This record gives sequence, C-alpha cells and structure tokens, in this order.
Amino acid sequence: MTTTPHEPPATDAPPTRFLNGDGPKSAADLLATIPPDTGTDMYGNGGAVEELEQYTAELLGKPAAVFFPSGIMGQGAALTVHAARHISSTVAWHPLAHPEIHELDTITRLHRLTTRTVGDPTRLLRLSDLEAVPEPLAVLLLELPQREIGGQLPTWEKLTSQVEWARDHEVSLHLDGARLWEASAAYDRSPAEISALFDTAYVSFYKGIGALSGCCVVGATDVADELREWRRRLGGTLYGLWPLAASALALLPERLPEMPARLAHARAIADALRPVAGVTVVPDPPHTSMMHLLLRVDEPTFTANAARILERDGLQTFRGAQSTIDPHVMKVELNVGRATLQLSPDEIAAAIAELIG
Repeated sequence: MTTTPHEPPATDAPPTRFLNGDGPKSAADLLATIPPDTGTDMYGNGGAVEELEQYTAELLGKPAAVFFPSGIMGQGAALTVHAARHISSTVAWHPLAHPEIHELDTITRLHRLTTRTVGDPTRLLRLSDLEAVPEPLAVLLLELPQREIGGQLPTWEKLTSQVEWARDHEVSLHLDGARLWEASAAYDRSPAEISALFDTAYVSFYKGIGALSGCCVVGATDVADELREWRRRLGGTLYGLWPLAASALALLPERLPEMPARLAHARAIADALRPVAGVTVVPDPPHTSMMHLLLRVDEPTFTANAARILERDGLQTFRGAQSTIDPHVMKVELNVGRATLQLSPDEIAAAIAELIG
C-alpha cells in the first residue's frame, strides 16, 4: 500500500517543460475547448449533452449513454441499477479498484450496497479468484487498465474467461473504463469491441482526453432511463451541463487517434529506463501508455533532485512521489500525454536517473 504523495518544494523557476501527461492547463486553455456556437442544454436535455451522449453511445456500441458530471456519481448509479435487478446486493471488484480506495465508501454508505474485494492487491484479478467466491454476486466491476498496479491489463483471453464466468453465474458486468481509450490501443481493439463484453461501461472525458470534468455511462435503453433518475437523485442533473459536454465533444476526435503513439512512446521510455540502475518499471514492458516507476531513492533526496532539475532545466518531472514500505524506494506514476511526447525517451531516462541522484 502507498501513502499520500509528497509534494516538491516551491521554486522561483516556473516550469517550461513537463515530463508527465499533458502538463497543466490554464483557464484560457480549458475555455478554448468549448466552441462558441455550442448548443446549450437545460437540466441535461438537448444541446451538447445530448450530442455527446449519442456520440459516446455510438463510439462504444451501446444503445444509450447518460452524461454525469463525475465518475463517482456515474459508477455509483450504474452499480445501483444493476444490483436492483438481483437478489444479492453484493458488488465485487479488485482490492485496489477506484471505488475501494478513492471514494470514501460511497457504494456502501450512500448506495447501501455490499462490497467485496476479490483477488490479490499486487496483481491482476484471475479467474481462479472469481471461482473461489462462495456467495452470489450482483455485479462484477472490472477496471481496464488497473491503474493502481501500473496500468496492467489482462490478456484478451483471460478477460473473456472472466466475462464468461460472470455470464455463467448471472452476474452483471460493469466496466470501469476511466482509461478505456488507452486500453483500446493496447488491445488493438475498438472501444466498442471492449464495451461489448459488459452490460454497462463508464468512460472519462478528462483522463487521457484532457477535457473538462465529466463522463458517460453507456448501456441498454432501460438502464439509461434509470441512470437519468439516479443522476437527478444524486444532484447531478445541473441546470446546464453543456460546458463539460462541449469540451469532450471537441477533444475526443482529436485525442483518440493519439493513443497508439502514446503507447509506443511509453514502451520506448521503458526500453530507455531498463539499463538505469535503481529504476524498476511496473509493468515491464508497459501494458498501456502509463506505468509505475519504483525509484531507489529516499524522499528528501528525490525532492531535492526534482527541485534542482526544475530550477536548472525548467523541466517538471513529477509533482510528487509516494512512499512505499521501503523508506529508500519512492513510487511515481508516469502517464504519457502530449507533454511527454515532446521529450525523447533518452531525455526522460536521463531526468529520471538524476532524480535518483
């Protein structure tokens, strides 16, 4: 398990280059993603919201989609709708799934469902883990890729075997696809082909895409009807959701074609890091365009080295690092975005080697 990231100290030198992701976005940058002729909605009806829902449903090959202002809200609604169709109210997921570690027990405390972790937190879920569950389940949530273990993905064959298990046991399937766009490139399969395995799927529009906050949950029409009711109950049917939807509509066609290049760059970075002493890439090679790096360095040294690189080169490496059970090993998460693509793998490897000092 990890702890809260350690933030680097402030410096007088503003960064001019960024190793991780897209780099920061100003208010002007974000506002520029909203076209001036955007159609407005009223309480989620019409305008850019309806257009985005139709676009996303087609992209993921489902009959309907519902826009939510946050993923926590959208996934909670989806799991609740599924559970209502079962005698059991138990939702199962990986021990490091987002709802388990980042949502303050939303599913149990707000939605009143029972949750169960399945498998080992240090690895991907296995079919044998599911076969060992003794109680009936209502829903199985699968996260593709599994962020907290470095963006790992099961093979397509292992994934479909888990889907078959769920179908055989009449368990509803929900996809936590916050990074489905990256998984699509890794599997070399369309988002619709992956989504077809699941009853419902959630996709984020700020992760990977870089839009303003918001997401969609896709599924059958009757499920979507219930999702809209839950969005209202949860306070998500705002008077106007159009700025969020318009930003996603503008960026999706632009960013989705970049995903294969981001994956290739991630794997080239891993190749460049492999000879660097004191660096472990997890997983190696990366399954998607993200990875975790275990750096053999203590927190004070890491922080001082990051500040020196920023002051000298204008390069912001990582905004912080996480402690591990070894005080001499720090963990960072590297997501390849537009800013990362501007740096060669050798430049990135040199910067990370200097972080270790």
